[in-house]
Amino acid sequence: MDRRRFVERGLALGILLIATAGVAAAADGPATVRIGFQKSSTLINILKANGQLEKDLAGLGVSVKWSEFSSGLPLLEALNVGAIDLSGDVADTVPIFAQAAGAKLTYVAAEAPSPTAQALLVPESSSIRSIADLKGKKVAVTKAAGSHYLLIAALSQAGLTFKDIQPAYLTPADGRAAFEKGAVDAWVTWDPFVAAVQKQSAVRVLADGTGIANYQRYYLASSSFAASRPDVLKLVFAKLKETGEWVKKNPEAAAQILAPAWGLDAAVVSLANSRRSYIVRPITPDNIADEQKIADAFFSVGALPKPINIGDAQSWSPDKQASTQ
Repeated sequence: MDRRRFVERGLALGILLIATAGVAAAADGPATVRIGFQKSSTLINILKANGQLEKDLAGLGVSVKWSEFSSGLPLLEALNVGAIDLSGDVADTVPIFAQAAGAKLTYVAAEAPSPTAQALLVPESSSIRSIADLKGKKVAVTKAAGSHYLLIAALSQAGLTFKDIQPAYLTPADGRAAFEKGAVDAWVTWDPFVAAVQKQSAVRVLADGTGIANYQRYYLASSSFAASRPDVLKLVFAKLKETGEWVKKNPEAAAQILAPAWGLDAAVVSLANSRRSYIVRPITPDNIADEQKIADAFFSVGALPKPINIGDAQSWSPDKQASTQ
């Protein structure tokens, strides 16, 4: 009997040590998660507004620090230099440029394709009727954004190259200003900027991403944070998935939350949200293949200094820690 009790106590002690080791591993990681986001980071904006993510992370002993960025590229630059730990969703093109710059990034999650959530716009009165008509024209585009790839792919489909147009690399705000005063002939951008100009100006959609560009948005973490706090990533992933489902089921309520955060009226927000999937899911080989296609397209037009192998990046899933594809 004494021997049996000794064995049982030994087993109990072993289980306790394993559990304690898990807690210690998490405790060794950062106690604050620094989250970067932009206006189009819808689900993160909602979680920031309702405080739910902060409340749930407090249960892990983790606090949240928020930082807003004007677009995706500076957001991932901040991730690369260690200024933030986790990014809200960015366009599928942005991680490629970050990887080209040597960033140690981990793909955490993807949103299912939303090809109509970005578009190439012309004034309603424009004589431009097809992508082929853009030859020789000046087109506003944000460098490294999803819309940058949409423009490259649309031109290619029409038998043109990037050299056939005059690109004007502008932020969304500057792009809209140039577009509305006639300084450019066309403007390619993404929601909610597409929805805003559609509601407020006389414009025409020359093309969206349908059949041209999938437009998937990605959530990323620094590789060091992904390795040290998989428990945080698992909780964030679950909250993003849950919030995405809520937005699609409650579009009016979501628009009311986002309108003040975006500085737009609810009708604009509703239109933008209707074109986003908000289906959050783990990274798959199909995501990596799609990213590789985009990277190759950018390299072919000289937008990247060297070929990029997306398979060299790390990925994370709710069932495992970060690993190389």
